[in-house]
Amino acid sequence: MAEQNADDMKYDKILNKILDKYKSRSIVGQNKYGTTLDRKDLSILDWINHAQEEAMDFTLYLEKIREMLLSEGININ
Repeated sequence: MAEQNADDMKYDKILNKILDKYKSRSIVGQNKYGTTLDRKDLSILDWINHAQEEAMDFTLYLEKIREMLLSEGININ
């Protein structure tokens, strides 16, 4: 199969929905923090710490969702 570039790709509504969410999240972050990810004031360790904090939040959200599904009697196996 020949490789496709971005211009040749078929319309993918799921991908575009996610890209729109990324763009919206970026705008929220820029408004909240007054900067973009292009900022130069954080060290690599700072970025690692931020990523770890986000990953920990993610696992907490997953656990909450699991509990909600189980309390509704929805089998998640």
